[in-house]
Amino acid sequence: MAQPHAVEVLLRPAVELHTVAVCTGAAILCLVAPWSLALNPLLGLGSALAFLTFGAIRLRDAWAILRYRRNIRRLPRYVMTSRDVPVSQQRLFVGRGFRWEQRHTHRLMQTYRPEFRRYVEPTAIYRAARRLEERLEFAPFPVSTLARALAWDSPLNPARPLPPVGGLPRLHGIEPHEVDVTLPLGERVGHTLVLGTTRVGKTRLAELFITQDIRRKVRGEHEVVIVFDPKGDADLLKRMYVEAKRAGREGEFYVFHLGWPDISARYNAVGRFGRISEVATRIAGQLSGEGNSAAFREFAWRFVNIIARALVELGQRPDYLLIQRHVINIDALFIEYAQHYFAKNEPKAWEVIVQLEAKLNDKNIPRNMIGREKRVVALEQYLSQVRIYDPVLDGLRSAVRYDRTYFDKIVASLLPLLEKLTTGKIAQLLAPNYSDLSDPRPIFDWMQVIRKRAVVYVGLDALSDAEVAAAVGNSMFSDLVSVAGHIYKFGIDDGLPGAAAGAKIPINVHADEFNELMGDEFIPMVNKGGGAGVQVTAYTQTLSDIEARIGNRAKAGQVVGNFNNLFMLRVRETATAELLTRQLPKVEVYATALMSGATDSSDPQGNTAFTSNTQDRISSNSVPLIEPAHVVALPKGQCFALIEGGNLWKVRMPLPAPDPDEAMPKDLQELAGYMRQHYVEAGDWWENQGIPDLQDKALPEDLLDDFKQMAAAEEAET
Repeated sequence: MAQPHAVEVLLRPAVELHTVAVCTGAAILCLVAPWSLALNPLLGLGSALAFLTFGAIRLRDAWAILRYRRNIRRLPRYVMTSRDVPVSQQRLFVGRGFRWEQRHTHRLMQTYRPEFRRYVEPTAIYRAARRLEERLEFAPFPVSTLARALAWDSPLNPARPLPPVGGLPRLHGIEPHEVDVTLPLGERVGHTLVLGTTRVGKTRLAELFITQDIRRKVRGEHEVVIVFDPKGDADLLKRMYVEAKRAGREGEFYVFHLGWPDISARYNAVGRFGRISEVATRIAGQLSGEGNSAAFREFAWRFVNIIARALVELGQRPDYLLIQRHVINIDALFIEYAQHYFAKNEPKAWEVIVQLEAKLNDKNIPRNMIGREKRVVALEQYLSQVRIYDPVLDGLRSAVRYDRTYFDKIVASLLPLLEKLTTGKIAQLLAPNYSDLSDPRPIFDWMQVIRKRAVVYVGLDALSDAEVAAAVGNSMFSDLVSVAGHIYKFGIDDGLPGAAAGAKIPINVHADEFNELMGDEFIPMVNKGGGAGVQVTAYTQTLSDIEARIGNRAKAGQVVGNFNNLFMLRVRETATAELLTRQLPKVEVYATALMSGATDSSDPQGNTAFTSNTQDRISSNSVPLIEPAHVVALPKGQCFALIEGGNLWKVRMPLPAPDPDEAMPKDLQELAGYMRQHYVEAGDWWENQGIPDLQDKALPEDLLDDFKQMAAAEEAET
């Protein structure tokens, strides 16, 4: 029977079918020939109904056994179009599954016992069909049709092949009664970590979450959606645009892509700040702070801060190009700021400075000022004679007083970073010209995005240049942390008419391969960003990726410890799997043992020669709820989810039904096509493959012309 007992055994023959057959025969007999059972027609009808009722109960029990055995080998297909993804104002849909309990561990342990092997392993017909299919792969036409017939994916095919998802179907098949698995939206502010190796469904899960975030409306307003995609997944970009258009938000959709600056939106990572010192922190924070490098990072921070303060006083918005220009030649900024300061405070000072400059020659210039412009030397001499206190002017003065060679050495670590962010067309994206009204590419910042409830796709083109991708990603994260701090203190509408103090909205940040983008600034985002409404969903392969990026085991543990929700897909690293399994309790599983024996009688005169006995024993063992080996054996598109305070769920995500690209604009279609051709798996994306060859005819002709012009310009510069 299928009812639960102390020891549940569902891997067995469906013996209830024998009872069903007997009840069916008895019911027919009672209806057709009640006289054979000494019944009149009315009693025969009643007896037939009784037999059919009992047979139906036994058929239900048999069906439970048969369905369980089928699910152990093959799960029913689960497909859903994006239009059918449920969007709730209270919960986040994840997929279908069940809450993992002790009975599921018990059932899983039974599948490994040798007596149940025939119910778990593929049938003999299936194995023979696969062998025959391999042999007929290169067979001529009349015979090759047999191979195609064997590979026919239909329920009518008795040797139907399994879906190409790998893993063990039994991990999900042990529970035939699935329910929709959802995560309360209130839990998302505790952040979510998704772990899984390459090509096992992380991006599909991201699409599922992002689809709901784009379409969700809470109290009549949409939510902010920001997606960081280092590799460049065309399907993810397409899904975001299609869903934004479906939700009526295509006017709020921004695409920032380093690989396609001509159609990308523009962004200034240091143009908006609450405190001027944030500019230096965002830039110098990306420099190494280990060992002897710490001192150079502090020097770099100081000089960037001096430059940023001077630019703001001059009424200029800081950007990477301006900072790079003045780091290379700080003399020009010193002179420009001095002119600005003296014009307001001491208009007659320039007369004295010009006289001092006229008296300078190579012999009377101080040694530490050799190589500086004479006007800079004259300014320094004038400031040393008068008492003027201006913090910006004093900072610039201290910078120019350094020996020029020494100054170049102490900012040497800063210049490579600025070169990464200001080379080629990337400079147009990261240092936009706000006064150029003829440029149609929009300019955005995070506060503007949040206030507009916009949808932002950030493609970092890490395949072409991983160094620049990491630098830009770090800058964006750092800027976002600063904006989160401002929202935490003042709300999103600070400074606007009718602003509500402390108003916050959900800010959904999805960071794929986030270990390659994160730095020290990521820790406060996951630690304190929830107070500003930031809800981070981070995707990566292993824990080692995080530790390798940060370079500190304690900090890596600090990052992981701030994620309250964990989705564990198939992983290849045992330590990563143990992040889940070590948080789970042990449970008792039961096992039966058949024991029999015989005892000879020692009395030759007795009537009994021997005695025998047979016993059924039930024993219990303490085992982990799940083992790391089970996580390693997960099929694609399935995961273990530790949500809502440590509740373990086994989930499978719906397979996507593809949508055409016609809903996208032409430029985004071209971008998506390029991304599909040059997309690499996460395990290899950091290997620099370079820009595709100019003769690649898969690209449109207009884009090929752009590439040729870029190449010609670079050759001319060389």
